[in-house]
Amino acid sequence: MRDEVILTCAVTGNLTTREQHPGLPVTPLEIAEASLAAAEEGAAIVHLHVRDPETGRPSMELAYYREVVERIRARNPSLIINLTTGPGGRFVPSEEEPRLAAPGTTLTTPAIRTAHITELRPDIATLDLNTMNSGGEVVINTPRNVRRMAAAIRAAGAVPEIELFDSGDIALMRDLLADGTLAAPPLCSFVMGVRYGFQPSPETVLYARNLLPEAAEFTAIGIGRAAFPMVAQSVLAGGHARVGLEDAVMIERGVLAPSNAAMVAKARRIVESLGSRLAGPARARAIIGLS
Repeated sequence: MRDEVILTCAVTGNLTTREQHPGLPVTPLEIAEASLAAAEEGAAIVHLHVRDPETGRPSMELAYYREVVERIRARNPSLIINLTTGPGGRFVPSEEEPRLAAPGTTLTTPAIRTAHITELRPDIATLDLNTMNSGGEVVINTPRNVRRMAAAIRAAGAVPEIELFDSGDIALMRDLLADGTLAAPPLCSFVMGVRYGFQPSPETVLYARNLLPEAAEFTAIGIGRAAFPMVAQSVLAGGHARVGLEDAVMIERGVLAPSNAAMVAKARRIVESLGSRLAGPARARAIIGLS
């Protein structure tokens, strides 16, 4: 277990809906305000997706990312900004001709998926290594496209956060480290609780941790009911922590989280009750290797 834990708040995500949580941040102003409130409660990093303000649906629109980032930087320039590159990887095969895309497909090029990274130069950008079933659809991240996205992230001066959904993703990460696509030591996240990926348990956290290369930093992320248990398990295994409305909408059984900030406050209490303390943004930058 480590003395200092970096706490990330994942503010809105790509899949949570207003039907699931009426207070889900949707507009750029709402996302920025939620990020700043999470920082006040102890989050050193905010992980950001954007939404169409009119429909609430996931978006890849650069203007929305720009507004969120500029609002945060204007009021809290020390807060570490982590932008997703996950959108753009989903494929829905047509029933009649599986080679063709059906409605719901977002699959697009690495350049489009990283355009906001190139333009806005965040501190961190996520890099998903998973190709897997997701509900009745498929997420596709081929090694070739992952390498192209990693190059764009590196050119923007951002640190890639490697998103790992199963043990095969760790094998791919090791290949990317070996060929120089990624720099060591990597910053990693285990996504625990997606139906067809890593399942959330103490044994899974330790198994995944033990597959990592030396000196890797990691966070075990719990999805849904696993959100807060994984805060504890991650810290006990020597990792960092993440919570937020991207990952879960309940703060306890049957109770909707009042806000992202309330989830951060609960995670902080868990971390502190285990004998660790939260790292502020400056210390988090040093741990991660951000300039």
